Amino acid sequence: MERFVIAITRTCGSGATSIARLLADELGIEMYDRRLLQLASDDSGINEALFARVDEHMKNSLLYRVSRNVYNGELIPPESDDFTSNDNLFNYQAKVLKELAQKESYICIGRAADYVLRSYPNVITVFIYAPMESCIEKEMARLGISRREAEKHILTTDKYRREYYKYHTGQEWEDPYHYDLCLNTGKLSYEQCVQVIKHYLLTRMGER
Repeated sequence: MERFVIAITRTCGSGATSIARLLADELGIEMYDRRLLQLASDDSGINEALFARVDEHMKNSLLYRVSRNVYNGELIPPESDDFTSNDNLFNYQAKVLKELAQKESYICIGRAADYVLRSYPNVITVFIYAPMESCIEKEMARLGISRREAEKHILTTDKYRREYYKYHTGQEWEDPYHYDLCLNTGKLSYEQCVQVIKHYLLTRMGER
């Protein structure tokens, strides 16, 4: 089979990370989530802690809400004062995603990978979501928090992801037209989602 990428976008509490890990194991490929920060750090020479710190800081920032900087593939040079800006950190993560797509098949969680890799022919884009009640129950169990805390956590996280996606892509995060598959884990088990994605991949790639 040719190289391919499965780009997964997800709502908080939908179980997408668990699905991605199961799928990666079944397909025998890598799954990249926060580990992408390490790779981008290695590529750019920017300390990984800065990537992680900016990643966390932006969750509480007004920047995503009031402006746009749609990704266009450019990198800011090291001599620039903006070399370690949030925008350039995103640019380096995108650069790593593109380079990985040239040499291996993999799964990526978040990072607007569906948009970054939109010109690549063998990219499967998946949006994984679940009803709020289902997400609340999962986050309560995963984090050991109250129902009220879980609901607040979900709303805050999804708001950040929505704004992050809009800022870097200029598009709406929950628009189904961006995705090949939209899967509701309130109706399907993780294992069933894995099989749906796998079947779509094999059908799309022409392998049986």
